[in-house]
Amino acid sequence: MRFVPALAAAEIGPGRMKRVDLEGRRLLLAHVEGCFYAVDDTCTHEDASLSRGVLRGEWVKCPLHGSRFNVRTGEVAEEPAEVNLRTYPVKVEGGQVYVGLE
Repeated sequence: MRFVPALAAAEIGPGRMKRVDLEGRRLLLAHVEGCFYAVDDTCTHEDASLSRGVLRGEWVKCPLHGSRFNVRTGEVAEEPAEVNLRTYPVKVEGGQVYVGLE
């Protein structure tokens, strides 16, 4: 696994999220309680960008049909989605957020 620079940590304030495109992947980066998390940005129910949804705590709500996902674990908590999101390891060094890609 190699870590790829995604963005400056200062670009995402606490309780915020942002979509980033890394090597052909659309990822959602979220800043929750001082930690950064990365998951696939596309809802597993339909092709909707989760970055257009709402982040409340560690839960992101899809703007299309309301499915909710945990950005820490990728776990789906509310239908209509039934498949969890893929998660990616994240590290912060020197004010830069890096995402682990295979």
